Amino acid sequence: MEKDNKKTNNKGNNVNKNKSMCSISEKCGGCQYLDVEYEKQLKDKHKKLKKLLKDYGEVDDVIGMKTPLHYRNKVHRVLEFRKGKGVIAGTYEEKSHRVVPVKHCYIEDERCQCIIDDICELIKSFKMTIFNEDTGFGFMRHILLRTGNTSGQIMVVLVTANGAFPSKKNFVNALLKKHPEITTIVQNINDKKTSMVLGTRENILYGKGFIEDTLCGRKFKISSRSFYQVNPVQTEILYKKALKFADFKKTDRIIDAYCGIGTIGIIASDKVEEVIGVELNKDAVRDAITNAKLNGVKNIKFYNNDAGKFMKDIALANEEGELDKVVIDGVIMDPPRTGSSEEFLEAVTMLAPKKVVYISCGPESLASDLKYLASHGYEVQKMCGVDMFAMTEHVETVALLSKLSEATNHIDIKVDMD
Repeated sequence: MEKDNKKTNNKGNNVNKNKSMCSISEKCGGCQYLDVEYEKQLKDKHKKLKKLLKDYGEVDDVIGMKTPLHYRNKVHRVLEFRKGKGVIAGTYEEKSHRVVPVKHCYIEDERCQCIIDDICELIKSFKMTIFNEDTGFGFMRHILLRTGNTSGQIMVVLVTANGAFPSKKNFVNALLKKHPEITTIVQNINDKKTSMVLGTRENILYGKGFIEDTLCGRKFKISSRSFYQVNPVQTEILYKKALKFADFKKTDRIIDAYCGIGTIGIIASDKVEEVIGVELNKDAVRDAITNAKLNGVKNIKFYNNDAGKFMKDIALANEEGELDKVVIDGVIMDPPRTGSSEEFLEAVTMLAPKKVVYISCGPESLASDLKYLASHGYEVQKMCGVDMFAMTEHVETVALLSKLSEATNHIDIKVDMD
């Protein structure tokens, strides 16, 4: 291979050593490992985890994908108008606000690009203006697509700068004529000067305004703003590994912190006595309640609250001893890439569950949080990497921690946690 100055890409095809599979990879910066053989990607990620987490025990091998391409179920394009070229749909160049046109992506659901191309053509034919960040004028801002892995359903979200949508019925009909496979079309209104893609107001233009997908045998409603893992195939592996590590008992009561739309809590519900989901985002809580009803799960409750404050309030009530003690046997936490705040971690140690299942998408922040928990009475029992983000430098990790001191006996809740 070295003689020919070539290497083999992930499909087994020979490519020039200095030429990427993707023509925009250097500008986009999203797939740092695209041109690295997949087994080597997994080994490199495992090596990174071992180095970062060596103080807390052994890390099992990173669990890879059978087919590590075209897995992303969420596809976003920013729109820009260029003189002589028309409507451009792309992504922001790494560390900038320059738009790089995207015509094909190796990690996105392949069904999406054709729909995006046709939306751009319709925008042109309907003479719609493109939002300009500098001037603040224009109508169309972004295109967002979400797809169901098992259901096959497709949601199209058209992000506009205001609520008016000229000829919306004709636009929708024209899009559906080209793509009858689309399940729902939503207009999201973002009239703020912000880097956030989605606004808070929406109009349903076609369908129910959401799609559904199945994960670990449970059905979930996914709206435009729902947090839902972008790689559902690996999410099943991740959640099964997390719950296997936890080995919860039927008498356990657990808290699903950062619960989002309730995915892992609902999946865990048949293994425990009760699940308490806590989430700060009101829309996510509303979806979580719907998802519990959708699956007929009755032993789960959701609270719209800051998870750290919620847990601290329970711990303080336990200390005061005015009411029967609220025993939480386990906490599942899935914080953002930046990790948890010290206030949250303090609340966990105050609550003192027997087990903590930490699901992390940021190894560096995981190492920092494990250091805190290890210095406050917890010991890491197991760790494993799961490749949720193939072709990128990111890796998901699940860790099980156990309380070193003896756990208290389980007592039924008799305290109002609203």
